[in-house]
Amino acid sequence: MDKLNLGIAYHGNRLLSHVREDLKDIIDHRFNTVVHMFSHNDWDRSANIMKEIFAMTNEMGLDFWVDNWGLAGVPGDKSHFLCYHPEAHQYFSDGTMRPVNVCFNHESFISWTKEWIDKVYECGGRKIFWDEPALNSNKDRFSCACPVCKKFFKERYGYEMPVIPNKDAYDFQVYTIRNYFDKVTSYSKAKGMENIVCVMLGGHLGISLDNADALGTLDTLDNIGSDPYWVGLNLTGAEVYKFVYENTRKNIITSEKFCKNHNIWIQCYSNPKGLEEDVVYAAEAAYDAGARNILYWGFRGSEGNDYRAQNPDIIWQRMGDANLRILNKERDRIREEAKILLNLK
Repeated sequence: MDKLNLGIAYHGNRLLSHVREDLKDIIDHRFNTVVHMFSHNDWDRSANIMKEIFAMTNEMGLDFWVDNWGLAGVPGDKSHFLCYHPEAHQYFSDGTMRPVNVCFNHESFISWTKEWIDKVYECGGRKIFWDEPALNSNKDRFSCACPVCKKFFKERYGYEMPVIPNKDAYDFQVYTIRNYFDKVTSYSKAKGMENIVCVMLGGHLGISLDNADALGTLDTLDNIGSDPYWVGLNLTGAEVYKFVYENTRKNIITSEKFCKNHNIWIQCYSNPKGLEEDVVYAAEAAYDAGARNILYWGFRGSEGNDYRAQNPDIIWQRMGDANLRILNKERDRIREEAKILLNLK
């Protein structure tokens, strides 16, 4: 049985004195893993500070993952890379530019990602969390359809890229993201780093939990996860438990098919007042479904963002409650295993 990891996404603060106090608070809430963002801005302005934050995290007994926050644009942030390489913009198939998103097929972006990996390694990071890679599509158009992608599409399928998405267009989106990850995770794996990815649940996103097999075949990827967020679906109570349980099982089945680990995320942002208890139901559902890497987005209910939980103090308390319940379940499981070994049952 894998070690139980309880993780929290932490970002927005680079003041070392506050980081230390926050890490103490994180420990008090029974977490043992922190996911630190390492954005382009961190790379440019705070790399030495991030190195100290990573070291501090380890010194306080916590494991950490490093998030590629916003390097390619949303979801996450606006890509600063495009200021230096405007030719690498993503485009929709109708010719509309995506102003803050990078094309995954551009060699300049692949090379730049490798430089980011070098910097993460230099700062002490050994586990990379590749956060929600995605492309975009609807019934009328899809991305990416920049000149590079159009060239690759024609070489791959033998005809000009369509405007309206078809099966080949969706297949090409999968190819695009898989090709990017093949190149960048091979680079980080060669440095002895662990590669962890989280994909969104479903839909035509290039990669989602529905077609995560495409990433599962990469030997350089160690862990495939997802984020069964429920607030936007207007679920509560038992509905939350069912939704998270079912999607966690789906994720674990996919991960185990390729002999990989998993990660499941619990929604701790945008939570309405009065529904904070749903966090406990969701976390228990993930554990009951077999998850042993359970993480929450984000620290103190994402209090530092406009999408924060409506009552961050109560959400933060419920996150600690959820962790205690999970830890007690794990302790009970280990005790029962010990009894079997001792022939006490």
